[in-house]
Amino acid sequence: MEKTKGISRAQFLAGAAALGATAAVLPSGVAQAAVGGGAGTVGPGSGSGSGSGSGGRRGLRHRGVVYTVGEGETPGTAWSAARMRRDIRVIRDELRADTVDVTGDGVERLTKTAAEAAERGLHVWLQPTLGDVPERDILEHLAECGRFAERLRRQGASVDFSVGCEFWLFVPGIVPGATVLDRVENLLNGTFDPVKMQRRLDRFTARAAALGRSVFHGRLSYAAAQDDQVDWRLFDVVGIDYYSYFRQPADYVRELRKYRRWGKPLAITEFGTCAYVGAPETAGMGWNVVDYDKDPEEIKGHLVRSEHTQAAYLVDLVRVFESMGLYAAMAFEFVTPDAPHRTDNPRYDLDLASYSITKAIKDRPNDPRSDWHWEPKEAFHALARQYGKACVAAQAQ
Repeated sequence: MEKTKGISRAQFLAGAAALGATAAVLPSGVAQAAVGGGAGTVGPGSGSGSGSGSGGRRGLRHRGVVYTVGEGETPGTAWSAARMRRDIRVIRDELRADTVDVTGDGVERLTKTAAEAAERGLHVWLQPTLGDVPERDILEHLAECGRFAERLRRQGASVDFSVGCEFWLFVPGIVPGATVLDRVENLLNGTFDPVKMQRRLDRFTARAAALGRSVFHGRLSYAAAQDDQVDWRLFDVVGIDYYSYFRQPADYVRELRKYRRWGKPLAITEFGTCAYVGAPETAGMGWNVVDYDKDPEEIKGHLVRSEHTQAAYLVDLVRVFESMGLYAAMAFEFVTPDAPHRTDNPRYDLDLASYSITKAIKDRPNDPRSDWHWEPKEAFHALARQYGKACVAAQAQ
């Protein structure tokens, strides 16, 4: 397959902000109010099972982190196999995660990362997310990744395969617009037909699910936004990108229960927030604090950096997921190289708009080609403690 370049999460967020998407865009979900509809009303009723997929066991079955393999926006932040291998070892040995959600575009990057995670004994959640290319290319990309996931599974690795993420956003033809940013604008402007959109979405989701089944014979899933309508009968695991905020844990439990009505395991395919005071209360809009019209880009307003805020939110949610015995939860995300942290001037601390549990730091802050490294945030250490406790508890059983 000829290599095609998709849009990275950082590029998408930057463009959405530039379009003025001030109240309708989530880290993995755009204009949900415009899309309309409640969460997944197509499924086969409430189901009788608990949906935990844990066979009665307590706690999460899989605890992990999202690792995006798409190329960075600059030469200095492009994907590196050597860096990836180091990161995977850290995810296992220091973060104490047992799962890595390998996502992004590029078959070689995705498969190399998945193979490294499997070799290190991690559970692999492989999720290709190629976008802004013709459907046939997206499906071919999906099939290649699915065949590789099946080879890993047959070799004894623990693998789940997700056919993609929020197709209405990334797949041309479901919502009008040639690119993600065009589709974002049409969603925000209401220049689309929601009935036609849902029909096209259902058609492509069914095609992707059928193709996924044909090449992969383990557990199949899909990552949906919280209010997407999805026929979950097509999948073995319900996957939700979850960015709600409540003050009381019971409210999270109440909201999450609705995703169990299909009687299938529930995976939280993304959850997280940014590292400043008030970010969790934005319910997924925490990224929208950068003025991309400025050169260099800068943070809007006078935010107060608080890594503790991010860490506390993540731990609170993990505890909720543990209490419900969910199948999996993957924190978003391990590193965001195109949102570097700076201490010399808070206005240019783009890490404030990042959901990463590590902070990317350039050797030469003003040089796009500069090398960089990451350092753990409080969220990294907090998750490591939480995941470590679960490891100890599991070993004691």
